Amino acid sequence: MLVEEITDPEDDRIADYRALTDVELRTRWEPPHGLFIAEGELVLRRALRAGYPPRSFLVDAKRVDQIGELAVGGAPVYAAPPEVLQRATGFHVHRGILASFHRKPVPDPTDVLAAAHRVAVLEDVNNHTNLGALFRGAAALGVDAVLLSPSCADPLYRRSVRVSMGEVFAVPYARLAPWPDGLDTLRAAGFTVLALTPAPDAVPIQRLGPEQRRRAALLLGAEGPGLSAAAQRASDARVVIPMRRGVDSLNVAAAAAVAFWELGRDDPL
Repeated sequence: MLVEEITDPEDDRIADYRALTDVELRTRWEPPHGLFIAEGELVLRRALRAGYPPRSFLVDAKRVDQIGELAVGGAPVYAAPPEVLQRATGFHVHRGILASFHRKPVPDPTDVLAAAHRVAVLEDVNNHTNLGALFRGAAALGVDAVLLSPSCADPLYRRSVRVSMGEVFAVPYARLAPWPDGLDTLRAAGFTVLALTPAPDAVPIQRLGPEQRRRAALLLGAEGPGLSAAAQRASDARVVIPMRRGVDSLNVAAAAAVAFWELGRDDPL
């Protein structure tokens, strides 16, 4: 493993890692360059296990030994002192290891659905923390794939990847367009589209029948506005998580986890 020392935060060799806290800049930089950034040893390992090829690694100079077998594929390893890392990235890299990875092509929705039994469909979820938590819940609670409306946030944005603990690499995802007419793709594949809403006239989710549960596509909206009226009209049924003490809704990631568990509660482990 050849380690290259970095002493200047403006060094072009680490351009992939510049201003990582600037969402607008990263959105303009990462997808067009076909890359994403992963942070921390556990997340890096999961990205490698999922087959994402590394472009480079950037580590705290005191943690070079920690990179070990992670440095694969001939990707360069750059080492810098903490102050240089902070000035380059815009934050204190307390986990000590970052990596830039090549993206893989995003599959067609029909290919994702062909191998799925239960899916989540997200409309306009643009909070990266919620998106990462949704993917982590999907991985843990039996959801086979995630479909995203065209305006959803990037699942491979660093915060989403970190909050998901790398589980975003384990759950296949695709973009679904046009929206919401693309929901017909799910019905054609044999799925029942269930719109999750706090509406009082929606069906309590625990009362769904076996046929509605058999191949369920759970439709979830953004924090605050929830699902659009058009998306709800395009669904097969509207479902609600019954709540107590006057609470009318949950954080979208928390609501998703409850609904994922309910839909999969009879699955064999």
